[in-house]
Amino acid sequence: MQKGFFLVLALLLTAIPAAAQDASADREAVRQAVLDYVEGIYNVEPARIERSVSPNLAKMGFYRPPTDTAYRPGRPMTFQQLVEIAKNFNKDGKLRKDASKDIVIYDVLDQTATVKLTADWGTDYMHLAKVDGKWMIVNVLWQSHPPKK
Repeated sequence: MQKGFFLVLALLLTAIPAAAQDASADREAVRQAVLDYVEGIYNVEPARIERSVSPNLAKMGFYRPPTDTAYRPGRPMTFQQLVEIAKNFNKDGKLRKDASKDIVIYDVLDQTATVKLTADWGTDYMHLAKVDGKWMIVNVLWQSHPPKK
């Protein structure tokens, strides 16, 4: 009986590092998907959007021109519209080389993740899903930076 207990304990203890490695790898893959998204736009690399964002993207945002205090009504954006933005957003190099791309990963489960990205254009809240073993952005809710007080 004691041998059986120690065998089970040994198996459990060897499984814990493997689970921790999987969690760490998933967390890094989520972070990389978000980097592909923001750097795809910043660096005019639409292929990075195509590899990190689901074609079934549901994206909605609230834009506020820098000189206004009011936001425009929320507008949806499709995957293809996002790819087009990535082709043109920084085509003229208007962004600083150190433009913000702060990523906060709130939660990574085995199939879903939640992330906050603070970028040059504002804040994006994202949901990602693991699809066929690959982390993909499926939902984005964003807004421009709030007016300075």
